[in-house]
Amino acid sequence: MSLEIINSPILTLLQDKGRFSFTSIGVTNSGVMDEFAYLFANKMLENPKDTNILEISFSNNIFKAHKNTQIAITGAYCEFFINDKPAKIWQTHNIKVGDILKIGKITNGAKVYLCVKGGFLIKKEFGSNSTTIKENLGGINGDKIKKGDILEYKETTKTYNIRLKDKYLPSYDDELNLRVVLSYQDEFFKKEEIEKFFSNKYTITNEFNRMGCKLNGVAISCDIDGIISEGISFGAIQIPKDGQPIILLKDRQTIGGYPKIGSVLSIDCFKLSQAKPNTKINFIPISINQAQDEVKDFYSDLS
Repeated sequence: MSLEIINSPILTLLQDKGRFSFTSIGVTNSGVMDEFAYLFANKMLENPKDTNILEISFSNNIFKAHKNTQIAITGAYCEFFINDKPAKIWQTHNIKVGDILKIGKITNGAKVYLCVKGGFLIKKEFGSNSTTIKENLGGINGDKIKKGDILEYKETTKTYNIRLKDKYLPSYDDELNLRVVLSYQDEFFKKEEIEKFFSNKYTITNEFNRMGCKLNGVAISCDIDGIISEGISFGAIQIPKDGQPIILLKDRQTIGGYPKIGSVLSIDCFKLSQAKPNTKINFIPISINQAQDEVKDFYSDLS
């Protein structure tokens, strides 16, 4: 036995970078919602970049360690306890046999990440451990983590004492600026509709999950009702008939028939994943060349 799930988490999933090259057969990419938090957790433990991790979306998760290991907690700010003693997040902790770990109230942000040294020993499906419930793939039997589940890991005794400096800690604000590259379908949106899109605030609705984020605000009109279904990229912004934008995320469907006004920069989608309903959204235009440079710099900083 390694890490035992003591209570019944509402939505805790085993994730990694996701699975790729299978969208042609209808298998979505999936993967962690916030790659910034994910990559830093693995970096602090000197894990390979694609090591799996637990993505925790709701408060009150309790675990018991049955082997010595080291962990890192990143992502949303939360109450974290080791044997009922408060402990800090965005840093590593040395865990001993019998230790009880608890993720309490999530105070700021939406996704907490728990990473162990070397990752969990789970068989991959289609090259990934990422759990996609709607496809019954990944994790343990393609489902969320349940009470009584055991997540095996290799016992390690090496100690770590690493934390992220305060100046690099992310902030999860009530208003987000999301950079957008216009779509090749922007010709179906009149100039004034594109200007309207970039000059108005939108609000995240309760229709927000791993598949996508529905917004509410000034409706955007499109000159066409739909398109022939085609592949959908991470961050694509669909404009359905009601004119309210939908941002497609990690568990998005592989094809869709709504026209797309643009795509949110992938690294900004990581910030979006930590937002909650009622968060305000501003869309900022960015060129494809600028976008490529920003993404390159982001991953270079984490290498």
